[in-house]
Amino acid sequence: MTDSEEPSDDGANGELGLGPLGDLLGFHLARATLTTTALFERHIGKPFGLSKVEFSMLMLLLANGPLNPKRLAHALALTPPKMTMLLDRMQARELLRRERSEIDRRSQNVVLTAEGERIARGSAAAAPASEAALNGRLSRAERAMLLELLDKVAGG
Repeated sequence: MTDSEEPSDDGANGELGLGPLGDLLGFHLARATLTTTALFERHIGKPFGLSKVEFSMLMLLLANGPLNPKRLAHALALTPPKMTMLLDRMQARELLRRERSEIDRRSQNVVLTAEGERIARGSAAAAPASEAALNGRLSRAERAMLLELLDKVAGG
């Protein structure tokens, strides 16, 4: 192509063919992730200074109370080293603390601090606004089915 030639505009006004991507679950999940991540960042991430995994950790602790790190790591699909780094980071921000288990003094539990509970409750209250933007795209039955299918894909 010379400098005077313009690139072809074929298909610029029509729908772009996806080719093999159309059948790849990972491609469609990645596209959906872009949308949900942008909504998360707008409603929860930026206002509360939380990453998705930090928000998930706070929600698990808010829902269940003290939990041992192994159960949290399993629920969040984190390796032990990544879990330790996450706990260290959140403890440095005074969102949680580690306490000795009352049942087994050799193990620890992760517990929300007062600040962690405040942030957890506030971010939990903001979550419905984030989800509302998606609710108009799916019926209740479709949403329930999608959640069930995603759980299946995740191995749950």
